[in-house]
Parts: sequence; structure tokens; C-alpha cells
Amino acid sequence: MIRKAVIPAAGVGTRLLPATKSQPKEMLPVGRKPTIQYVVEEIHAAGIKEVLIITSQQKRAIEDHFDYDPSLVEWLQRSGKSLELINHLEMDVRLFYTRQSVPKGLADAIRMAKGFVGDEHFVVCLGDSIIYSDRPGSLLRRMMEVHEEKGAEATIAFETVEWEEVSRYGIAKPKGEMDDLFWVEDLVEKPSREEAPSNLAVAARYVFSPRIFEFIDKTEPGKGGELQITDSIRLMLRAGLPVLGVRLGEGERRYDIGNFQSYFEAFFDFSLSDPELGERFKRYVLRRLGLR
Repeated sequence: MIRKAVIPAAGVGTRLLPATKSQPKEMLPVGRKPTIQYVVEEIHAAGIKEVLIITSQQKRAIEDHFDYDPSLVEWLQRSGKSLELINHLEMDVRLFYTRQSVPKGLADAIRMAKGFVGDEHFVVCLGDSIIYSDRPGSLLRRMMEVHEEKGAEATIAFETVEWEEVSRYGIAKPKGEMDDLFWVEDLVEKPSREEAPSNLAVAARYVFSPRIFEFIDKTEPGKGGELQITDSIRLMLRAGLPVLGVRLGEGERRYDIGNFQSYFEAFFDFSLSDPELGERFKRYVLRRLGLR
């Protein structure tokens, strides 16, 4: 049984400047919650109770958000406000933090979790990516289940993207048919459309065995001196270790809060689905578009 998850959240977020100059991209609101709260809630819904968040010096706001604030609780009670506004503080999840002092890439950030996970298999969820699902935690539960059943050393989530967009992603080269579950033969980083072996893009969710750390240690620095987890996984594949791919299912969608277009799309979609204001917002949008 997989008990632990790691959330890398130390990235600088330069593609979202100036919005991220003084606040972490993981704390940008999407609808009524900051991005990273959706990630922690997804992990909790999947049944995981221990989470390590990897931050940096500029990310103190993340710790503050999940910290219990007695003065805020007292004020809400005195004002007659609902404590549901901060019900994320009541989740049965133990949060731990460590800092990546120098940004050296995703693989380096994951390596910082070695002491936390020990000899256990573990989940990695990128802190700037939301997986929307009408069944919260469904993707992670599916990934953990097949990871253990099939004896994989790594299991990766993939989403189908437009062929014109494959050059923006790490792309899977499947072994055989591209079913909802498949063995990965290779990963190709940002290929051209002509070179892309598929249009299945890595979707910010992973399950790893502790063997990933030995391959991170063997990974050569890439652009900017950073260690990329795609390169570490490719080393696993070359060593003959089994790597599984799991496709996002019906009702599941990834939002990458790492660029403005995807961020705007996420805020728009979550606003439309807001239980209190969604219908009013929809009418507003239709009026603005001249459709009503």
C-alpha cells in the first residue's frame, strides 16, 4: 500500500510574471482555492495521509496557508462566518516541508524526498498542476493500483494533446497499442510533430519505486544545469525496468497552472462550475459574447 506523496513546489514561475513576483504560482487562486490546495485534496481523496511539500525560500505562503491560525478561527466564529471556508485545515493529512535552496530541476527536487520516502513506493504530484475529476482522486487511485498489480518501477499519467502541441511536452513512445494502460518504451522530450511517436503527453502525476533515486543520481544535467525527471526515467527504461503509462480517463482533465493560457482556462472552467455563482457567471459570459 502506498502511503506517501511528494509535491514539488520550488519552481520560480517566471512564465507567470508579474503575477508570481511576490507569491508562489502554486498559491494562485483557481476559483475559490489556491492551486496547491486542489493538489493536496486530490492526494487526500486517494487515501494518502503523509505529504512532503518541497518549497523554496520564496514559498513561505504555502506553509502559512496550511498552518492552523487560531486568530482567524476565532474571528470567523465571532463574525458568524462558516468554518467551512477553512476546512482544508481539518484534512486528515500530515504535511511536511523541505526546501530546495537552489533550483536544479524536477529530478533534483524529487531527490530531496529520499529520506522522507525511505524504501517505500510513493506518489509525485506537481504542485502547479490540477487534475480535475468528477471523482476526486480517481486518477491517483488507478495509478497506484496498477503500479502495484503490474510490478512497475514507475507509473506515469498521460493526457492526449493536439498533434500541433506535442513540441511543448514530454511524449510517450508506447510498446504496442495505446490503450488506457500501456507499457512505455521511451519518452521523447518536446519532439516535432513529425518526430513524435504519439500525442500522449506526461500529465504531472507519477508513482515511483525508491529505485528512482539511483537513476536520478546517474542523470546528467541538461539545459541550465537542471536535472530532468524525464531523463531519469529514460535511464530506468534503458536499464530494462518496467514503466507503465496510464491515460487520463473520461471526466478527468489536467490544468497546468504554469502559463497564462492554461491558468485562464482553469479559472474560467472552475468559475463556470462554482456551485453558488456558476450559473450567474455563465449568463455574464454569454452577455459579454453577445449570445444572450
